[in-house]
Amino acid sequence: MTTHHTTGLTGPAPTATVSVKPLVLSAPSRGEDLHVRVTAPTTGTSLPVVLFAHGFGSNLDGYAPLVDHWAAGGFVVVQATHLDSKRLALPDDDPRRPRMWRYRVQDMRRILDELTTLEASVPRLEGRIDHSRIIAAGHSFGGQTAGILVGLRVTDPDIGVAEDLSDARVMASIQLATAGKGGDELTPFARDNLPWLRDQDFSHITAPGLVVAGDKDDLPLTTRGPAWTTDPYTLSRGNKSLLTVHGGEHFLGGISGYQAAETTDENPDRVALVQQVTLAYLRHITGIDDTDWNNAQAALTDHPLGHLETK
Repeated sequence: MTTHHTTGLTGPAPTATVSVKPLVLSAPSRGEDLHVRVTAPTTGTSLPVVLFAHGFGSNLDGYAPLVDHWAAGGFVVVQATHLDSKRLALPDDDPRRPRMWRYRVQDMRRILDELTTLEASVPRLEGRIDHSRIIAAGHSFGGQTAGILVGLRVTDPDIGVAEDLSDARVMASIQLATAGKGGDELTPFARDNLPWLRDQDFSHITAPGLVVAGDKDDLPLTTRGPAWTTDPYTLSRGNKSLLTVHGGEHFLGGISGYQAAETTDENPDRVALVQQVTLAYLRHITGIDDTDWNNAQAALTDHPLGHLETK
């Protein structure tokens, strides 16, 4: 089945892309250099940027179905390998482990600080990026990272304080299959092993955002079931949209990669839905074109693949 038959969404004609990795940024405070991948269209100017944060354990090579689609649709996508990546294999007793959530945010800030350097490292990309249009996106743990950049406040388990770690350079966010609020709804496993989920406050997020949630995403982290991953939509302020993927589990049909072993609900139509709606949203929120976004909203009011709502 061809993807454009599933939702009626077509999107722009894809353009050729180039991907360069690893671009290495020195990061002394982190204890490891920061490895970055940049995927960009080979044509076009004033290109907006998507800063993408991977899920727990993944790396800068993950999420090709999304990254390639966004880049072919006119966006420069920047990915890092965060400290929780299996590639780095930090020992269980590494003192950085409890603060991995925070190092991720610092990784993203470092990328923003060094965006001009990264741009110059990709053949013929220099001068083609629009530094005023930057969207943070992420899947799972990466969704929290993206959320923090637009105002999500996480109570630091070490110091008991929820600081504002947002970055004014980020205009909007896309959070895919991301954790909801903590408190009594966390399972003992989540409370003990993922202390950065214990207390999340979404009320300070005022930037626009798209939340993508699978209605079968039953994580071992919460007692609430799949609805937990809609919290970033329901609990944040401002202009938000929620794409509910029908039948979608944590990897939403396979967004983390082709033939990825962790995908339990492999489904090309689901992946196509997420690709098309996220790209339509990116084009809408950066002011390129509203057509696909308006079409998606009309098509996904009552559709077997998913439901799109806005508040």
